Amino acid sequence: MNFYIASSFMNVHTVRLVSEKLKEVGHKHTYDWTQNNRATTLEELRIIGEEEKNAVMESDFIVVLLPAGKGSHIELGIALGQRKKIYLYSPDEEINNVEIISTFYHLPEVEKVIGTIDELVETVISQSTV
Repeated sequence: MNFYIASSFMNVHTVRLVSEKLKEVGHKHTYDWTQNNRATTLEELRIIGEEEKNAVMESDFIVVLLPAGKGSHIELGIALGQRKKIYLYSPDEEINNVEIISTFYHLPEVEKVIGTIDELVETVISQSTV
């Protein structure tokens, strides 16, 4: 199955780790944005935006690793609009704090995974078949 991972630059290491574990079982990463440098021009932003939008649309599911940036939340919205399966990861219960989280985190298409990265990977692998 095809997947995409949305997160922030502060989680590059974790994005790469999750990607490798999913690829080991035969899944295909549609676009690895961690290979990019931060965009410095509007044209670079446009190109990266196109790549990320297409990658989400080509995915069977996406993984959103919190904390995530504004782009990740747009990718979450694209995935919701495309009726994709979404795994939303948080290391702690902050994901359920009504004062700081998004209403979209609690839609039926979104499976919240709270715990370790290994627990996230196990959940995704157990629910997706190649």
